[in-house]
Amino acid sequence: MKISGFSFVRNGLKLYFPVVESIKSVLPICDEFIIAVGEGDPDDHTKEAILGIGDPKIGIIDTAWESFQQEYHGHINAIQTNIALDGCSGDWCFYLQADEVVHEKYLPAIVARCQQLLEDREVEGLLFRYKHFWGDYWHYQNSHGWYSREIRIVRNGIGMKSYLSAQSFRINGRKLKVAAVDAEIFHYGWVRPPHLMQNKRKALDAIHWGEEKVAERFKEAPAYFDYGPLDKLATFGGTHPAVMAGRIGAMDWGDKLRMNGKPDPSGNPLKHERFKYRFLSFIENKFLGGRRLGEYRNYRLLKR
Repeated sequence: MKISGFSFVRNGLKLYFPVVESIKSVLPICDEFIIAVGEGDPDDHTKEAILGIGDPKIGIIDTAWESFQQEYHGHINAIQTNIALDGCSGDWCFYLQADEVVHEKYLPAIVARCQQLLEDREVEGLLFRYKHFWGDYWHYQNSHGWYSREIRIVRNGIGMKSYLSAQSFRINGRKLKVAAVDAEIFHYGWVRPPHLMQNKRKALDAIHWGEEKVAERFKEAPAYFDYGPLDKLATFGGTHPAVMAGRIGAMDWGDKLRMNGKPDPSGNPLKHERFKYRFLSFIENKFLGGRRLGEYRNYRLLKR
């Protein structure tokens, strides 16, 4: 059995993506790791950082995002994902976005599950749980509206394609048939210095809505993203992936976070601060064991 890792990135270091940590977290179980690296800004050195990992299993595909025509908002993310996926030769392909990291404690279970289901051709992918960190490394979202599970391993050679803005995967437009794996993805997409978080939001919105709309939308926005009072979130008392130790130790924006207090006084609360979502989250977490009411599922879960 062969496992290929794959991903895509552009301006990763400049926007504070833990892309190096992401790759290193799954390299021990991958026979290769293919990453599409978009040509970034002159002051970004993501490609050099990836090469600096120094592992011959890593294969880089250079791309220029501006040369691809988007059919819809955010399509470039799917295009880049598919470029990396098409370069994979494994039986299973392990997809990580550049802000997703796997704890080493899950690696044996992931390999065992891949081996167990290798000959079960009905299973087209593996479904992972998610933990979405917010603001720092000790708070995370357990709120309504945050996806709790997603496909991150897919079977190779069966016509798999990235779906919409690299949200998930489909085959000829239909949802995949997947089995659950007892493992969790640590998502650090909302853990950045506040000024870089604002820059990342601009970059992501530009992919979806274009530079002009983003310039107008952020014209009056502050330079720093306000994470809001963190006491409205769940606290994390576990361990992070070992590859994240250096990044966590270098965190220097704690003085710019609010541990308590009221939401944005301008009257524009974050989604998880609104009464509707707080009420739904309370019901889900208190009485439904964290199951999300009406959660969108881009998969068909098999009993395996």
